[in-house]
Amino acid sequence: MIDLKLLQKDFDAISAKLARKGVDTTLIKTLKEKNEKLKLAKTEFETLQAAQNSMSKDFGIYKREGKDISELKAKVDANKIKITEALDIQRTAQEELETLAMAIPNMPDDSVPDGEDEDDNVEIKKVLTPKEFGFTPKEHWELAEQNGWIDFERGVKLATSRFSVSFGMGAKLERALINFMLNFNSKRGFDEVSVPALVNRAALEGTGQLPKFEDDLYKMQDQELFLIPTAEVPLTNLFQDEILSEDKLPIKMTAYTSCFRKEAGAAGRDTRGMIRQHQFHKVELVSIAKPQQSEEIFNDMVTCASDILTALELPHRLVTLCTGDLGFSAAYTVDIEVWLPGQNTYREISSISNTREFQARRAKIRYKDGKKNSFVHTLNGSALAVGRTLVAIMENNQNEDGSITIPEVLKPYIF
Repeated sequence: MIDLKLLQKDFDAISAKLARKGVDTTLIKTLKEKNEKLKLAKTEFETLQAAQNSMSKDFGIYKREGKDISELKAKVDANKIKITEALDIQRTAQEELETLAMAIPNMPDDSVPDGEDEDDNVEIKKVLTPKEFGFTPKEHWELAEQNGWIDFERGVKLATSRFSVSFGMGAKLERALINFMLNFNSKRGFDEVSVPALVNRAALEGTGQLPKFEDDLYKMQDQELFLIPTAEVPLTNLFQDEILSEDKLPIKMTAYTSCFRKEAGAAGRDTRGMIRQHQFHKVELVSIAKPQQSEEIFNDMVTCASDILTALELPHRLVTLCTGDLGFSAAYTVDIEVWLPGQNTYREISSISNTREFQARRAKIRYKDGKKNSFVHTLNGSALAVGRTLVAIMENNQNEDGSITIPEVLKPYIF
């Protein structure tokens, strides 16, 4: 959640930053109006409360002086009714403001380039040179079917479109990748955590998936629980509504989970193969840090994810997302895109984001900063999406006869 006090203090500057991310200025003005309404309601309540305190003192004076208190009592009783009404107005104004604020995205950092969509993202660097093939490389679904690694038709039989079943070496490689990534991340200082695949509404509100993206989530019908779209949600919310000790920070975590997304906003995109599935495996990185630590940790997370791809000998590039492609909760994001020779292009395999204090404010995650409580910074990113890594291995390691060479670093996890 954005800082409402900051919005009130410098409306024009905050409005301009949100406008860079595509937020309607009318919505920002409405937010300011709701904030002013709450401010007036608080002032009215405080005025009535002060009057009540003053009249209460008068009771003692009247009694000592033997005066008639009937008229004063009538005023006190009438003021009590006004206080109750003012408190209700204040609560309603607070709820209206918070509800509206929950739909406002995070402000982009000043360093984020302006742009409308992914075409305006800015490349930082390329890592490793794509291999030159002496034949036309196949796409991953052809290789998967030819080698018997992945069966897309049986996935549809068991569930619906955008589900798949892995067999034999395909299944072994998925397991090997998960273990390899978790071990790699652990060696980089990220503690492994195992978390539930179901979370409540408060957790999803804390990290920003709700209320805006409810249509993308799978919800349990009999209770307010949702299948997680990413391990970012349970990992970050482990510390929801807590005040952490300064000496415990930073907290750096990694977790493997299955992730579930309806992909409601992606109709017609990547319907073939494993690029965009309703259920997929992912190894996640999440960090909870003091503000002065977050930049260094962000760079460590980007390096960690990139180094996994380098260890797997997969060419990739790093790009800075522009304002129009930046996620709801992110203040700054670097995407890592892996080279897919079958598609002759780079495709996203990881997004590393610093949300600053945006998620912490929503989830009420603070730390003891000297004598005061301050919001932490939260960071998250994939290291890596397992299915897309498998896709990259298949396409980059394919041979002319359709066979696939297993990366050396994964062989100890398989054989």
